[in-house]
Amino acid sequence: MEAIIYGLIFIMGTFFGSFYTLAIYRIPLGENIVYKHSFCPNCKEKLKFKDLIPIISYIALGGKCAYCGQKIRIRYLLLEVLSGLVFLLFAYSIKIHLFILNINMIIYFFLFVLYMSSLIIIAGIDKENITIQKSVLLFGMVVSLAYMTYVCIQKGMDIQTYIMYLVSTIIILTFDIIHLKMYLRQSYTIELIMLSLYMIIFSGTFIFYITVFLTLIWIIIELICGKIKGKEKKNIPVGFHLCVSNILVIIVLNLLSSWVI
Repeated sequence: MEAIIYGLIFIMGTFFGSFYTLAIYRIPLGENIVYKHSFCPNCKEKLKFKDLIPIISYIALGGKCAYCGQKIRIRYLLLEVLSGLVFLLFAYSIKIHLFILNINMIIYFFLFVLYMSSLIIIAGIDKENITIQKSVLLFGMVVSLAYMTYVCIQKGMDIQTYIMYLVSTIIILTFDIIHLKMYLRQSYTIELIMLSLYMIIFSGTFIFYITVFLTLIWIIIELICGKIKGKEKKNIPVGFHLCVSNILVIIVLNLLSSWVI
């Protein structure tokens, strides 16, 4: 029975992965991610349901569009698989079982899905454009406030901590608005600070410190590899590295905690 539950969670994760690829492509272009029908970016042909089944459709079509034969980037398949694995590992790390499900576990899993989804979309857009999408980040801040409310009610978090995070969020948003009005463009540094605060609120300072440490190692390795290959990067998607590192740290620490227990 548990295998069936985890199998369904993996499948759910792959469908979310399919949605992430759509969101990462459309959001920077200002396109609707809910109502607009999926289509091939090359021939603009609307995709049918059989073309949108995660993993299976890619393999069945040989990694090509069924209508124009354009090659589909393998990253779409990888994101679907990785998303399914992340869902599966997180569910396993918090010991989701059919007969011991409780409302708190369901709420935590639901909030983590929203949190992870925002980080993956932010990471994907930052990787491509070296920018942190404001709309996704604001959605994430709403998720973080919902999470803080949940923690205050369920785990009795000090109300002063809640207020401190709330005030910090308002201050950073105010600075961002002022910068936008003065320079008519977003500040990558301010967006990174907002992203960091979002991570601290949801995952805690300890996990965030490890996230930053892992991010620095990752960036250093990337810079060294670029220097060796003679392709030094001028712009590094720091947000991408932070998001991916944070998800990895949360899952690994959860798994270690469950194994110890």
